[in-house]
Amino acid sequence: MTPVAPAGPSLPAAIGVVPARLGSTRLPEKMLADLGGQPLVVRTAESALASGAFVRVIVATDHERIAAAVRAAGLEAMLTDPGHPSGSARVGEVARRTDGELYVNIQGDEPMVDGEGLRRLVAAFADPAVVMATLWFPLRPEDETNPNAVKVVADAAGNALYFSRSLIPFPRSREGFRPRKHVGVYGYRRATLLRLLDLPATDLERVESLEQLRALYYGIPLRLVEASRESVGVDTQADLDRVRADLQRSLSSCRDTSSSPAAS
Repeated sequence: MTPVAPAGPSLPAAIGVVPARLGSTRLPEKMLADLGGQPLVVRTAESALASGAFVRVIVATDHERIAAAVRAAGLEAMLTDPGHPSGSARVGEVARRTDGELYVNIQGDEPMVDGEGLRRLVAAFADPAVVMATLWFPLRPEDETNPNAVKVVADAAGNALYFSRSLIPFPRSREGFRPRKHVGVYGYRRATLLRLLDLPATDLERVESLEQLRALYYGIPLRLVEASRESVGVDTQADLDRVRADLQRSLSSCRDTSSSPAAS
C-alpha cells in the first residue's frame, strides 16, 4: 500500500509532485544514484512525505526504471510523457490526471528538502488570494556573483517583483541591503498551473533561462515564502558526495539518540 501522510491540521490539502527525469548531463542517471541504500529520488520523496505538508506525494517520471525503484520503496510513481520540456510540465500532467486543488513541485535532486519550508509554502494557500507561491532564503555574500544562485525581489504585498541570475537590487548603497536567494520549490492552485503551462514562453524567461518569469510577465502573482534553511541540490559528483556525508551523519545521530539511556 502506498503510504499517505496526513497534512497538518491547519494546512490546506496539497499533493507533492517530484519530477524525475532519467537523463542528466553533469551526473548521469543521478535520480538513481545510491544514497544510503536507496536511490536519490526515493530519498527526496521520503523527505517530502515525512514533512507532513502533503496528503499525497507522487514521483512523476519519464522512465520505468525510476518508477520501479520508487514503487519498490513503497512510494507512488506515475509514468509521464518523456517529451515534456520541464519539470513543471510534468507536474501539469499529474494535475490533469488527478483531482487535487493544490500542487507543489519538489526538485527530485534535493533529498534533504526543507520540510518546514514545505509546510510554510502549503500554509500560504490558506489565503485565497494566493494562487502560486515559492520559497526564498537570505542570499550568502559569496553567491552575489553566482549566476546559479537565482535572486528575487519582493513587493509590498510579499509577491515577487522579478527574478534574475544577476544581483538584484544592485547595491549602490549597502545600507538596508538584504538580498534574497530563490529556492526552486513551487506551489500552484490547479487552475493556475494549467493556465501557466498553456501560455507562450516569453523573451524574459528565454534570456534569463528562468521559467518562473512567465508567471510575472502575464500578471500571475507569485507569493514569496521564507524557507527555514538553504536547500542543497545534487548536480555534480561533488554534490552527491557531500549529501552522502550529510545523510550518514544524520543517520548516525539518529542511531546514537535511539540507543542512549534517555531514549529507552
